[in-house]
Amino acid sequence: MTSIEINRERLANTFRDLICIDSPSREEGAVAKWIGDILTREIGAEVEEDQSRDQTGSETGNIIVRIPGTRDTTPVFFNAHLDTVEPGRGIRPVFKDGVFYSDGHTVLGSDDKAAVAILIEVARLLKEHEVPHGPIEFLFTVCEEIGLLGAKAFDPTLLRARIGYVLDSDDIETLINRAPCATRFKIRLIGKAAHAGISPEQGINAIQIAARALTDLPLGRIDEITTANVGLIHGGKATNIVPDEVELSGEVRSHNPERLREVQGEILEIFRKTTEAFEKRDQGLPCLESEVIDDYPLMSVPDGHSVVTYAMKAGEAIGKRLRLGTTGGGSDANILNSKGLSTLLIGVGMHDVHTTSESIRLDDMVTSARLVLQIISCL
Repeated sequence: MTSIEINRERLANTFRDLICIDSPSREEGAVAKWIGDILTREIGAEVEEDQSRDQTGSETGNIIVRIPGTRDTTPVFFNAHLDTVEPGRGIRPVFKDGVFYSDGHTVLGSDDKAAVAILIEVARLLKEHEVPHGPIEFLFTVCEEIGLLGAKAFDPTLLRARIGYVLDSDDIETLINRAPCATRFKIRLIGKAAHAGISPEQGINAIQIAARALTDLPLGRIDEITTANVGLIHGGKATNIVPDEVELSGEVRSHNPERLREVQGEILEIFRKTTEAFEKRDQGLPCLESEVIDDYPLMSVPDGHSVVTYAMKAGEAIGKRLRLGTTGGGSDANILNSKGLSTLLIGVGMHDVHTTSESIRLDDMVTSARLVLQIISCL
């Protein structure tokens, strides 16, 4: 076990500095430059920006940081994402009783800048204490919050490491090795416009058709491994016009790809049958258009994989009995695993993310930093 103490005050200050740099999705340029300058100047790391800008639309590509090894051991990478959700501009952190909060007007940004701060602190400690270690790489991705776009555009050959850890979860005592695959779907129902007061019988109400279909859809928790949701509905032009069009967007997630396709197919079939059964038909109306997009693939890392055993061993060394867990969410880890990089999710202690009540305990960040440092020492 390494006896190096995490510099709590420096970690806290780094986190404050990071969250005060606005970085909503596609606007990560300033924070990427700040991180690159720190790691180049203080650590002497090699910092590279990849060529993903054209694919993501971000101000910057993904950032790869390479810290050469001082011994010949297994290379390892650590990942965090740079973007935050809205409202995430002008964040004013509040620190009280060992816990960081925002002032209540924005998110805090611990998702995922707590992870970035942790990795910077670990890099500083490795250099200051001349800790023997193998090759280390940091991958800072962009546009994670809007569809994992940075990870999807990332070329895995830019990393030497084949195993790694994504710091983007809440529970600091759980290693996530299983996460669902997901699809997104869009439904467009086309009816016929008419004046709602003078000639409503001449119209075909697209919203009414959608409402009938929605009452029959399998939504929420379908079974232990599958969920479905319709999260967006847009339609209509005015209260005095029979709506001729409505669009719905949703998703299906499952830990079984076959079950995902089954539920996705059921949803589309319900919309099709409801549209066909609608009593009014005029020149092929109403009609239905649909689109299904593969969002992210299944993540399933075997319990006995080396990326698991390294982390478990590190947890024991710092006095933590880590457990393996399953999540219902997707992350960069799903994408990186699909690119041949065996990857686990590690918690950093964030709570109530994506809300103005978001918080994180400094103690949890310190524990996560200790685990990362110990994983590096265990390799």
